[in-house]
Order: sequence, then structure tokens, then C-alpha cells
Amino acid sequence: MRVLITGAAGRLGSQLRLQLADAHDLITTDVVGDVDVIADLTDYDACCGLVNDAAPDIVLHAAAWTDVDGCARDPGRALAANGLATAHLAALTSGRGIPILYISSNEVFDGELGRPYAEYDRPNPINPYGYSKWYGERAIVRVNPQHYIVRTSWLFAHGGGNFIQAILAAAGAGKALRVVTNEVANPTYATDLAAAIARLIGSERYGSYHLVNEGAVSRWGFARRILDCAGFTETPIARISRHEWPRPSLPPEHTALANVAGAGIGIRLRPWHEALRAFLDAEGAVG
Repeated sequence: MRVLITGAAGRLGSQLRLQLADAHDLITTDVVGDVDVIADLTDYDACCGLVNDAAPDIVLHAAAWTDVDGCARDPGRALAANGLATAHLAALTSGRGIPILYISSNEVFDGELGRPYAEYDRPNPINPYGYSKWYGERAIVRVNPQHYIVRTSWLFAHGGGNFIQAILAAAGAGKALRVVTNEVANPTYATDLAAAIARLIGSERYGSYHLVNEGAVSRWGFARRILDCAGFTETPIARISRHEWPRPSLPPEHTALANVAGAGIGIRLRPWHEALRAFLDAEGAVG
């Protein structure tokens, strides 16, 4: 297949390129980076030109503004980057009979359900980032029946700039660590997610999916496992609530996702702690 990947210079986009390169003809785009086409997807004309020139068999829309606090500071930009750009692609792919896969987030939920969210549970975002991702979901569902909505959470990937590396850097520098206990979700390895997406697009089973590494944990529990695996077993971590960590965006508390639909077609991701160890092994960070 000819596969157009947006956000292809990002951490998930880069993994999608690695997973799909051998079996598919890839066209890659992003706003920066080593890609085939530099394009601003909030510009409809640029988006239209991209889709027309690429003539893809499917679009994997991984481009997003994922700075949750930045989205809270500038919700208009968040809606444009995550909602409007997605609406452009939804309309353009629908009009040409092209399937689209959209990467969404556990933050479309409010965290009040009391159990892991299944694909059929109703979103109710509580912050601008979550709302912008839900807007994108609705834009696709309304106009293109050939869609995959893939929600994931707490994505980590090689290349720096994630929670794991922040925790290890702080521990290595001897800094005091304070991590919240009342945010719970599924840490998800971008390598595993990309492999699951590669299987999903071969299924032609359209719909919504929760593709996350199996199991849920609090931010504090995740940090504790990171340090233990990396050999910092004696490094203490203070337990705090999310209200003791002031930030522009208040995240939902309990937004673990249940992979119901994916499991139904045989797509399961390994437990998060196994994925974490594989990540640390690859980084040379296992203690």
C-alpha cells in the first residue's frame, strides 16, 4: 500500500516508518524534520495538495500538538493543530475513498468512571488538549466511515523528552523526586504501538481501538518501577497528589484504557512493565 504518515518526524511517526517501510510505499510529512513533504496541515490548501500529490491508499494521522500544558495556555492553537487539521484530512480522505487512522488519547475521558475505559465509553474531556483530540475524533467519525480511531496513553519512545528519561535524569543528578499518586493510566511503548497499528491497518476492521500496553499504574508506581529497573533502588520518591503539582493543565485522574476491540481481533500489547524493561534494555539503562 501507499501509506501517508503525518507527524512522521515525531517519536510515534518514526516508529511507524520503521515498522512499515519494508512492506509499504511510504510518503512522510511533518512541519519539520527529515520527511518527504514539509506541510502545515492547519492550512487546507496545503493539506489538499499533500493528499492529491501523495495519492495514498491510507493515511496514518500521527501529527499532533501533544504539549498538554501548552494546549492549556493556547487552546486556540490546540484546536487548530489537533482538531482543524484532522477535520481537513477527514474531509479530503472521505471525498476520495481513502481510509484514515487517527492517533487519539486517553485524555478524551474525564477519569471519573471508576474502571478502565472501553472503546464504547463516552468521552468527556476536561482540558483543552483532551477536547482538541476529541474534536479530531468527531471530525473523522462524522464524514469518513473508513476510519480507525486509536487511543493510547503515556507514550514513551526512544529519542528523549519523555517521563522515563526525566525521572532517570533527576535521579542521576541526585535531585529530590516528587511524583503524583492519583494519576493512573497505561504506559505505552511507541515501538509496540507501531507494531499493533501495522497489524490493525491490515485488518480493515474499522472503528475505535484502545491500543496500550497491558495493565495500569499510577505516575508514582511507574516512576518507582523505572528507578528499580535502572538500579536506583535506594532512591526515594515522595508521594504527592496532582493538586500539589500545579500546572496549567489539570489532567484527568484515572484514565486507564481497556483494549477490548483490539483483543477481539487478536491484537494485544505486552504488559507495560515488560515493555519498560525492553525500552531500558535498548537504551542501555537497565541497572
